[in-house]
Amino acid sequence: MRERPVACRRACCPASCRASGTCAPRPATGRAVGSLDVGGDFYDLIRLDDATVAAVVGDVQGHSVQAAALMGQVRTAVHTHAQVGAPPDEVLARTNRLLQDLSTELFVSCLYAHIDLRRGRALLSAAGHLPPILREPDGRTEVLRLPPGLLLGVESDAVFTTTEIALPPDSLLAFYTDGLVERSGTDLGDSVDDLARRIALAPPGPLGSLCDRLVKDAEATMTEGKSDDIALLLLETAAGDGPFETAVTGLA
Repeated sequence: MRERPVACRRACCPASCRASGTCAPRPATGRAVGSLDVGGDFYDLIRLDDATVAAVVGDVQGHSVQAAALMGQVRTAVHTHAQVGAPPDEVLARTNRLLQDLSTELFVSCLYAHIDLRRGRALLSAAGHLPPILREPDGRTEVLRLPPGLLLGVESDAVFTTTEIALPPDSLLAFYTDGLVERSGTDLGDSVDDLARRIALAPPGPLGSLCDRLVKDAEATMTEGKSDDIALLLLETAAGDGPFETAVTGLA
């Protein structure tokens, strides 16, 4: 198991859900040895009970110690609000108010999902973040064009929207940050659609292998001096028949 040099939180999932995630800092090309290169991309998995899990991915503006510190505060806030049962839109609204209280000049994009494996449903809410990708059990993929919402930290009274989707067994959800898809001279929507195609065409295998392959493909297209952090979280549902009993598999 390969550890990435960015703090990635381990979490547990119900037995009927597999997950793999990775955080990769942007390459420090052209920087002096020992220089500090800190990013604000993050993801998290939060076990809520034996059949439900919350997932979050986000991107704090900038690459600095301040961005990394704010990332930690945002992750803690999301975790706290998720654990008390707040719906996705309220999780984002409460986290947004935290940023207002902190009076930070940094903004945060965020995507939060509450996944109910027993019902085969997911509730999703976005705050200025790129759309998730859903791979259906038959292998078809769809870019989920959620109501985008404002970035966290822009307006104290920002309102976010929760969208419910079906998530039957053998579905896959992909959450990611812009470092995976955003490239100079390429339309961002086209890049997201291309990512969806590559997920659809991916052969069966461990989620960790798919995660690594997608990140390596992205790193191969980065321009020196213009690269960005990458966070990628893949979640796959499975036909589970047991209680909560396993940790996340294949966390990179």
